[in-house]
Amino acid sequence: MDISKDMFRRVLGNFATGVTVVTGIMPEKRPVGVTASAFTSISVEPPLVSVCFDKSTQSLDAFVKGTHFTVNVLSNMQTEQSRHFARRADDKFDGMDHQIGENGCPVLPESLAVVQCAREAIYDVGDHMLVIGRVERLESAQSGEPLIHFRGEYRQLD
Repeated sequence: MDISKDMFRRVLGNFATGVTVVTGIMPEKRPVGVTASAFTSISVEPPLVSVCFDKSTQSLDAFVKGTHFTVNVLSNMQTEQSRHFARRADDKFDGMDHQIGENGCPVLPESLAVVQCAREAIYDVGDHMLVIGRVERLESAQSGEPLIHFRGEYRQLD
């Protein structure tokens, strides 16, 4: 069976995912962020997570050459931030409210969770780079609902 890119995306789009903005620092010290739904936990001991980045990602060097990154798990009130960081732009943080976390990477306020990581490993897989991070710091909101991506659209829990 030939599996086209469109079929692959359409079928796997039936798997609902949370939405994150992964932030890092480019080699020239510029902060960057990219919207990603390919995020998951890998291990509790040691605490490890993974994020997959398309090889065409404009800011890929921040994640494959940088030593740290942060995963901001978005709430259903952050649809615009998700769209903003999904676009190509040279300075996505221009005018964007954020703080700098302990690992030096941007943190978006009002995220449901913030996972600050040190890069542990990188794997070249197909058209993506799989980046493994060792969790160094965690934060979690006391309330709020997740932003969900399902069948190519943003959704909310009912």
